[in-house]
Amino acid sequence: MRLGVLDVGSNSAQLQVVDAVAGSPPLPVRAVKEHTHLGEELGEDGSISKSGIAHVTSAVEQAISAARDFDVEWLYPFATAAIRDASNREAVLDHIEDQCGIRLQVLSGEQEARLTYGAVRRWYGWQAGRMLIIDIGGGSMELAFGRDQAPDFAFSFPLGAGRATREFFGSAPVPSAKQLKALRKRVESELGDVADRIIWEGKPGQVVVTSKTFRQLARLCGAPKMRKGPFVRRTLATADLARCLPRLKRLTPAERARLRGVSTARAGQILAGAIVALETLRYLEIPTVQVSPWALREGIILQHQAALTQTSELPLHPLHLSSSTATGDAVVTTLPPRPAN
Repeated sequence: MRLGVLDVGSNSAQLQVVDAVAGSPPLPVRAVKEHTHLGEELGEDGSISKSGIAHVTSAVEQAISAARDFDVEWLYPFATAAIRDASNREAVLDHIEDQCGIRLQVLSGEQEARLTYGAVRRWYGWQAGRMLIIDIGGGSMELAFGRDQAPDFAFSFPLGAGRATREFFGSAPVPSAKQLKALRKRVESELGDVADRIIWEGKPGQVVVTSKTFRQLARLCGAPKMRKGPFVRRTLATADLARCLPRLKRLTPAERARLRGVSTARAGQILAGAIVALETLRYLEIPTVQVSPWALREGIILQHQAALTQTSELPLHPLHLSSSTATGDAVVTTLPPRPAN
């Protein structure tokens, strides 16, 4: 079965195509990325601008075209924090639906955390014991903690790298000490309840991070390149991140983009991401973390595979790319035919 997952976030719309068979690991076929730049298109009232709507609609359109080209049978199209938290969310979703023929489903932050946890747990296995996962996206940060296949608790915080950059640094290429301190204080204030809960539950045996922000920070601190494959062990030490931070603080986005592992697209928000990451690890007293190759999109794929043999807890419904169909109690929408050339 050819399956596609379309993740529409603040930086890009990413299509992951896999061959998914019940009982077997998903086999990657192709990954497609189209930039959305939604983080740069938010107004003071929290709405996505007209140009931002046009950009994200074009990105979704290109991703759907790619899904057809790769013979995707089932597609999970969803949006995360950038669209979820926009004050004109429904207008954005309506426009995408009008132009592309599909309506993006919207995941809550807690659902994101739970799905990501499921993927990470599957990758590391039961021997990991009590596990804490941390994911820093563009609009939000998710944490989940558990001992079993499903997490015991999951939280989402408005601490994404892009959001933190906009709210605390504004347009300043090199933030002031006051701006940096304000972001650190916000992280501490947000994490109080989580820290108490983790202390109550017991320290995790394994702490695992996901997301492009953490991968780039790990690479900056010396972790192997992603091109070496998913089975290469990658870690990030809190002490190493602390040593890299002073340099990041001094550099402009253009200068950060020349650093090892930092992409041009994320150079403007990598400093805020580093501060959120470091303060989180310090506040939760975590000395080192593992960097997982699996995250949210893999969590969706694994839940889809589970649904082939048992009842799934996946809070999304797939779209069939060839015909109208129903799965369980959920009616699956048919995509419009490919436009004529």
